Amino acid sequence: MGLGRGRVALPDRTRSPWWELGKRVFAALAILLGTVLLVYVDGDQYADNNDPTGKISLIDALYYTTVTLSTTGYGDIAPVEDRARLINAFVITPARIAFLVLLIGTTLEVLASQGREQFRVARWRRRMGRHVVVVGYGTKGRSAVETLVGNGWDRDSIVIVDPSASALQDAHADGLAVVTGDATRREVLRRAGVAEADQVIITTDRDDSNVLATLTVRQLNPDVHIVASAREHENAPLMKQSGANSVITSSDAVGRLLGLSSLSPTLGAVMEDLLTYGDGLEVAERDLLVSEVGKQPQQVPDQVIAVVRDEKVYRYFDPTVTQLARGDRLVVVRPAKELPWAPRPGTHNEDVAAED
Repeated sequence: MGLGRGRVALPDRTRSPWWELGKRVFAALAILLGTVLLVYVDGDQYADNNDPTGKISLIDALYYTTVTLSTTGYGDIAPVEDRARLINAFVITPARIAFLVLLIGTTLEVLASQGREQFRVARWRRRMGRHVVVVGYGTKGRSAVETLVGNGWDRDSIVIVDPSASALQDAHADGLAVVTGDATRREVLRRAGVAEADQVIITTDRDDSNVLATLTVRQLNPDVHIVASAREHENAPLMKQSGANSVITSSDAVGRLLGLSSLSPTLGAVMEDLLTYGDGLEVAERDLLVSEVGKQPQQVPDQVIAVVRDEKVYRYFDPTVTQLARGDRLVVVRPAKELPWAPRPGTHNEDVAAED
């Protein structure tokens, strides 16, 4: 069964309702054929009031079975012997009930299932807005989603766009909604709600696809924050010209990590620790707290490596940020998990030093 292009698919759906319908129709046909054979083999126990010979042919058996299972019952063919009547009472009558339950019950279930799915998609669309669209659910896409969820994003606010069936299964297993299709097509991105998205992460394995997807996303939403991955360094400027706010060059990053690990295994281990989510150290951005206003970056409990002020990034040693001011945001290195001897400021509902 092929995947529909641009179709929204929400998780926790097992099989297509049409698959279930086909399976049950097959069971109904099996009941029908089994009953036909039963009547035909036992034909001498029946009488045909319209046939002078009274014999039951294969066509007569098929006719009797269809009118009997459908509860029509014209009465022109009837069981006349005790054995046939007992078989009708204890075999054919239960088969008739199962036949009707299969057809009528399945039809109602298919209609209800489709209605539920349409309602779920409609409700999902109403709730969309300020969500994250992740294009590509390979290794990079899954790592990006894991990092988002680990930093407070709800899985319901993350949408995956990917054309492959394996990505659909993996994303559903992770509890994520999926739009199946090519992210370079406008209609597919519209179905993912790119026009209302807060951020878009583009992580396909082809730089040309990433460039086209970036251009299309920027056309649909001029204000969205786009982060794109590039396999080759020379393609990074093109992605930025296409509208990406940030470009991560995977080959360069891996190469630098390999070089650092070769020159200094300890430094390489620390860098790998920073890039690995959920354990050891992590790099994070947080709000400045009221208690930290007026302090130097070096006096903050976290290890500050940069300060974001007026949408510009300053290194912690820059004279511009000698004193921290309201509205600043801090880029810090901190423990990935809070420890008694290593608290994580900004994670305990402290007062934030917002701008006046």
